[in-house]
Amino acid sequence: MTVQLDPRPPVAPAPRTGRRTPAMRFSRLDTKYSPYLFIAPFFVLFGVFGAYPLIYTFWVSLHDWDLLGSNHPFVGLENYSRLLEDPDFWHAVVNTLGIFVISTVPQLLAALWLANLLNRQLRARTTFRMAVLIPNITSTAAVAIVFGVLFGREFGMVNWLLDLVGIDAIEWKSNRFASWVAISTMVDWRWTGYNALIFLAAMQAIPRDLYESAAIDGAGRARQFWSITVPLLKPTIIFTVIISTIGGLQLFTEPRLFHSGTNPIRGGTLRESQTVTMYMFENAFAPHYNFGYGSAVAWLLFALIAVVAAINVLLLRRLGGAKPPKEDAKSKEGAR
Repeated sequence: MTVQLDPRPPVAPAPRTGRRTPAMRFSRLDTKYSPYLFIAPFFVLFGVFGAYPLIYTFWVSLHDWDLLGSNHPFVGLENYSRLLEDPDFWHAVVNTLGIFVISTVPQLLAALWLANLLNRQLRARTTFRMAVLIPNITSTAAVAIVFGVLFGREFGMVNWLLDLVGIDAIEWKSNRFASWVAISTMVDWRWTGYNALIFLAAMQAIPRDLYESAAIDGAGRARQFWSITVPLLKPTIIFTVIISTIGGLQLFTEPRLFHSGTNPIRGGTLRESQTVTMYMFENAFAPHYNFGYGSAVAWLLFALIAVVAAINVLLLRRLGGAKPPKEDAKSKEGAR
């Protein structure tokens, strides 16, 4: 067998030049700037519908801005100083915080319990998981009308049930605390299932090995829930608390539709359940049309939400940072 050699001399590789081709430049620019282009639509939408209205509202709050007039004189912080001395504003703040506490705390606790129940081996689990979301997709107006009838003074079903156990009828719409309870019940019925599905999704990500190891060590379901489930759900709990805080302090539709009459934006004849958003709407639009004063209410509401959310996060982090009680040596030996 003979091997034929190529008589042609080897060709030397072309010398490298310091110049970059257009394709190389485009590839480098694509790698460097493409991520910014991909996220640009979010920032554009946020700037148009979020940042600009926020800045414009603050600018309007510094003026005596009558929607029915053309002259808008600059007044500085006068709207804020008037607002801090306004008793109706502080009355609305107390109403908002009261409804928020009564609705949010039971709501999240019930959602956590419901999610833990749906996380077990149940028949027709998918059906139950879908059913808990039905109240959330129901029209808010329909929910408010139904609950307004249920909490009626003369012919409401709630007062009828209370009468069966010997409790006098309650003025749900004219009593301040009773109206808080009625509106909070409406909010809890609507949003508990939504938060339960968020907790359920987080529970699905917890490794099952942890529960199996705890069961082998003799821990019951209650012990597993408080020692494994709740600590691992801490980020999700903080998320739901922040979302519930934002939604609870911006409550408008439920109390607005719960009261009926000539001026329902007041939340009752004596402002029994008027929230801050309702008070903002009352001043910014009909019947006062003072857009500057209403904008000041909006900014103080923004500050209130930020403060309450920060307090909630700090409390949850401090409570979540507490270590579980240590078991004594005898219990450990028994588990072994």
